[in-house]
Amino acid sequence: MPMSSAYPVPKRSRGFTLVEIMIVVVIIGLLAAMAIPAFSRVRENSRHSTLANDIRIFAAAFETYALEHGSFPADTNIGVLPPAMLSGNSTLDADAFAAKTPIGGNYDWDYNVFGVVAAVSVADATITTAELTRFDAKFDDGDLTTGQFRGNTGRYSYVLQF
Repeated sequence: MPMSSAYPVPKRSRGFTLVEIMIVVVIIGLLAAMAIPAFSRVRENSRHSTLANDIRIFAAAFETYALEHGSFPADTNIGVLPPAMLSGNSTLDADAFAAKTPIGGNYDWDYNVFGVVAAVSVADATITTAELTRFDAKFDDGDLTTGQFRGNTGRYSYVLQF
């Protein structure tokens, strides 16, 4: 007579063991730890490129206006394109000027204020000075106190004429 075991042999289940699941979680965590900084850099570079493009478009439009009319348009409130820029054959979009900037805040046209003759500015920017310094390194000279792109906390200007 065959001898029976007092303990039945467990059937092998087809699921994952706890160790296998833990290894997968660790691998996913490592991949995420590598991907998040790269994603942050790409997002920052995108903001910087958009801001630089917007500033160049606005600056070119104001400089063209000054060449055609002999002077820059009058100063306006934050986010408001000078009415003179809307007339004639200007291709500048007032809605784009009034929209939020990629770094927070709004665009502003400065004429004979803040110690400059003419500047396209970002008022009430919400990013750090460190990030703006990185932007300035790509866009101008890397120093927010010199060059054409200048500023201090919350307000940054691309100076067209000192």
